[in-house]
Amino acid sequence: MENAIIIEKGVIILAVFAITMLFAMYSTLAERKIAAWIQDRRGPNRAGKGGILQPLADGLKLFSKEEFMPNTPNTFLFVLGPTISMTMALMTSAVIPWGSTLEIGGRTVVLQATDINVAMLYVFAVLSVSVYGIIIGGWASNNKFSLMSAMRVASQMISYEIAMGLSIVALLMMYSTMSLSEIAAGQHGMAWNIFYQPLGFFIFLICSFAETNRTPFDLAECEQELIGGYHTEYSSMRMGFYLFAEYAAMFISSTLLAVLYLGAYNYPGMDWVAENWGHNVSGIIGILALFAKICFFIFVYMWVRWTIPRFRYDQLMNLGWKILIPLSIINIIITAIVILIQN
Repeated sequence: MENAIIIEKGVIILAVFAITMLFAMYSTLAERKIAAWIQDRRGPNRAGKGGILQPLADGLKLFSKEEFMPNTPNTFLFVLGPTISMTMALMTSAVIPWGSTLEIGGRTVVLQATDINVAMLYVFAVLSVSVYGIIIGGWASNNKFSLMSAMRVASQMISYEIAMGLSIVALLMMYSTMSLSEIAAGQHGMAWNIFYQPLGFFIFLICSFAETNRTPFDLAECEQELIGGYHTEYSSMRMGFYLFAEYAAMFISSTLLAVLYLGAYNYPGMDWVAENWGHNVSGIIGILALFAKICFFIFVYMWVRWTIPRFRYDQLMNLGWKILIPLSIINIIITAIVILIQN
């Protein structure tokens, strides 16, 4: 029995890792295609039919690039920076429920690597550690522009983590748990949290843009001021790790948005499907529904990048400290009043 559980969880972990890397890889192609569509051009179209092999060509190019080391006394930290960023981007997926359950070979398989009752705390802990990869890489590059970019990232992520955490507090008050699986199960059918916590969803969405350093909050990478940002001195696959980490973080944050506010694997009519077509069919449709929601949020990330201009840094800080944090506190107060009235 224990061996079966280990094999089962191992397969789930490998599948989640493969899917995350696949999404991160093809998000680069999707971004370029969406940018081309918005700008009325074709985008990548030479590597395979419609450019479908472009991510593989980009990966091969990064692998074949010359690996060089800047004049830095911190060689170990220079190598460690992108490794931390990539590792932390992948670790968050361990507590995410990717579906309800499936009946396979007489066993009930839970589509989650691990279900812990402090899953949200784990997510925020990993997010807090991920900033170290950028700070270490920027500082160890021995480049003033990289260091300035790393300091921007640190202050930006710390500032917006507060508002993001406060937006989640309202959900924790509703469910009295930090388990993502229980929060997902509590949105059965169409009882999605976006209808009960629209302000919290809006705050979490904005903070997700800041946490992933995406436009309009990409102050860490603005070419006009900082050349290439914290990875200016990086080349080959070390730079590729930073780029992959950004897209993997975008995939994971889109997943969290879908799980916390858009019903996770729940969809309208799921009880009818389970009753008439079977539990497994309902579970598979639920997995597809979750990934459809994830793809929607990834599209929103890319749509915003090519639509809204970059903020100034003072505007970025003012939005986080003077607007989002007070709104998060107001949302908590409103939620507490509603819960008190209902009880």
